[in-house]
Amino acid sequence: MAQALPSTGYVFDAADPRAPTSEQWSRMTPAERARVVDMLPADVPLDLMPPEGDAHRKAKRDALDALDGFFRRIGRKIYLSSELSVFYPGEPRFAPDVLAVLDVEPHERMKWVVDVEGKGLDFVLEVHVAGHRAKDHEDNVERYARLGVREYFLFDRSRLRLHAYRLPAAQEGDPSRPRVYQRIVPQAGRFVSEVLGLDLLLDGSRLRFFAGNAPLEDADERIVRLGGMLDQVIARQEEAQRLAEELAAELDRERRLREEEQRLREEEQRLREEAERQLEQARAEIEQLKGR
Repeated sequence: MAQALPSTGYVFDAADPRAPTSEQWSRMTPAERARVVDMLPADVPLDLMPPEGDAHRKAKRDALDALDGFFRRIGRKIYLSSELSVFYPGEPRFAPDVLAVLDVEPHERMKWVVDVEGKGLDFVLEVHVAGHRAKDHEDNVERYARLGVREYFLFDRSRLRLHAYRLPAAQEGDPSRPRVYQRIVPQAGRFVSEVLGLDLLLDGSRLRFFAGNAPLEDADERIVRLGGMLDQVIARQEEAQRLAEELAAELDRERRLREEEQRLREEEQRLREEAERQLEQARAEIEQLKGR
């Protein structure tokens, strides 16, 4: 079903939903723009995101978890998402496995509409496990470059290969020149992402991110590490409790000893005073007997 905004020339086609071109967008009123954004679907159909099993799901999840945890810790303002419907002006929608946009508010979104957000994507990571290789290895290389996505990384999980592409700096802000990616050449197995400020490399069957020599942890790794730290804290608390109980028992023994010493001193003093009293009485009796 198609819906049209005749004054702008925009026609929304539910079978092929696209955002307005930049020219159509510029002719729209704020109310018309809001109406169009509401019409653009947030759901991702299976033809854009076919299920590819646990290997595909885990690779995406681990990458997103690692990046989200890292940028939260360093306080960098960056928007990260996965399988989000993305609408460039006049283009068919797509939904990258992982996407990143620098210097925008990281609040929750249902979709990314470039004309609404004011910028396009800076980084895309796709994970290939099954299906048509041309989509990730050819179509996306051409599409993301043409749309101005600064970096495109492709993790070929089925062949355990990592491919990386970057737009030359002169092409990023020059719409008059065709945008064509250049391959990123790895150094000692590491691919540098200038967008993220991180290195990417394959560690066995996993894609890892590095900040310098430190690997970024995904959620599972953070859970294990924090669980170990929690176990240590609990063990220290239990040891501290044991020592506190032993100290309390020792203090109680010392208190009882002090009390016993005080009782003995008082008993000694009482006996001394009693002896002196008896001695005085004996002396008095002796003096009385002498006086008879």
